[in-house]
Amino acid sequence: MADLFAGMDPAPAPSPVSANAPLADRLRPETLSDVVGQDHLTGPEGAIGRMVAAGRLSSMILWGPPGTGKTTIARLLAAAVGLRYAAISAVFSGVADLKKVFAEARDHARAGQRTLLFVDEIHRFNRAQQDGFLPFVEDGTVTLVGATTENPSFELNAALLSRAQVLILHRLGQTALEQLLDRAEVEMERPLPLRPGARDALIASADGDGRFLLNQAETLFSVDLPEPLDAAGLSTFLQRRVAVYDKDREGHYNLISALHKSIRGSDPQAALYYLARMLTAGEEPLYVLRRLTRAAIEDIGLADPQALTQCLAAKDAYEFLGSPEGELAIVQACLYCATAPKSNAAYKAQKQAWRVAKETGSLMPPANILNAPTKLMKQIGYGAGYQYDHDAEGGFSGANYWPDELSPQPLYEPSGRGLEKRIAERMAWWDERRRALQEGEARDAHRG
Repeated sequence: MADLFAGMDPAPAPSPVSANAPLADRLRPETLSDVVGQDHLTGPEGAIGRMVAAGRLSSMILWGPPGTGKTTIARLLAAAVGLRYAAISAVFSGVADLKKVFAEARDHARAGQRTLLFVDEIHRFNRAQQDGFLPFVEDGTVTLVGATTENPSFELNAALLSRAQVLILHRLGQTALEQLLDRAEVEMERPLPLRPGARDALIASADGDGRFLLNQAETLFSVDLPEPLDAAGLSTFLQRRVAVYDKDREGHYNLISALHKSIRGSDPQAALYYLARMLTAGEEPLYVLRRLTRAAIEDIGLADPQALTQCLAAKDAYEFLGSPEGELAIVQACLYCATAPKSNAAYKAQKQAWRVAKETGSLMPPANILNAPTKLMKQIGYGAGYQYDHDAEGGFSGANYWPDELSPQPLYEPSGRGLEKRIAERMAWWDERRRALQEGEARDAHRG
C-alpha cells in the first residue's frame, strides 16, 4: 500500500492542483470559511467553528450525504489547528494498515506532533477494527475524524461513539449549489451554456451533492454547444435513452395496445376480440395476463380494487389448469376489467409523487415521526412530539407528516367513481378535521 501520510511536519498547505485535474478538485476550498452549506458547523457559532477558535479539536464523526464536504472539512481542520494530517479509507485498508497508521502517529506524538487521522467511510470497518481505535483516541495519539454516509447509531460501536462527537452535515441547498456553479464559471472563465430554467434543473438533479453537480457542470463545459440548453435539452444531453420496442414486432404491440385501450374505454366486446386475436395467434398467455394486470392498476385502480385480484387469480388459475381450460380465466379477467368503473387517479398520483420526489431530493421527514431506537437519535430530536393517532379523538391526530421544507402536496385525487367515491369522502373529512385542529392550535398559541 502506498504511503498515505505526510512526514513530521504539520498539515501542509494544499499542493497546487493541476490544470487538468477534475473541476471538483480544482474548486476544493482552501479555508473552512470557503466551505458552502455547512455554516451550522463551520460558522463562528458552530461546533467546528468554536473548536477551531479555541485551537483544540475533539474526535468527531462527520455524518452526511455524499458530496457535502466531509473530506474537505477534515483536511482543512488539520491545517486550521496545526495538526499533522493522515488519511485512510476503510474501503481499501485492513488491520496492517491501521497498525502502520497508529505506529506513525505514536512516533510523531513522541516528537510533540499530534495527528488528525481522517477515516473515510469509517462504517465499513468491522466492530473489532473499530475497537482498535479506542486506546489511541483515549491517550491522545490521534484526533479521530471519521466520515460516514450511514447512521452512526447502527454502524459504529457505542464505545467509539462515546468518545467522539457526531456532527451532522446537511445536503447542500439551492443557495450552496448555486455558489458552486458560480465558482465553476469563474474558474472556467465563461458561463455555463444553460438557460435559467435549465440551470435550476441542473441544480435539482444534484440532489444536494456538490461533487455530482460540479462533475455535471464539467461535462457541460467540455462540449461546444451551438446555443444554451433549455431544461428539456439538458435532460437529453445528460442521460441516455433506450429504445422501448423492437420495430420488427409492430403487429404484436399494435394488438396489445388495442386490447389495453379497449379495456380503458369500457368496451368489453372489442377487448374480448383483441384478446382472442392474440391468443389464437399463439401469444404467450402470461404476457397477456401481465398486460391485463397493468390495466387493472393503471386504469381501474381503487375505483375497483378487485380488478387486480381478478387478474392475479386468473394467473394462478391458468398456471394450475394450463391451456386451453385456463384461458377462460384470462377471458374472465379481461371482461371484469373492461366492465369495471375506471380511474387513473392512482396512476396520476404515482407520476406526480415521483416528480415531486425527484425535484425535492432527500428531504428529511419531520423529526416527530422518526424512530429513535438509540440514545444519540433521541438526543438530536428524533421522535420528539409524536402523536399516536389511535389515542386521538376519532383515531386521527391531524399531525403534519411532510418534511419541514415541503408543503403538503395533493398527489392523489380520487375520481369519484366506484369505491373511490367513498375514499374521496373520507379524505375530505380528514382534510376538514386537519384544518380545524390546526386552526385550534393557532388560536391556542395566540392566546398563550
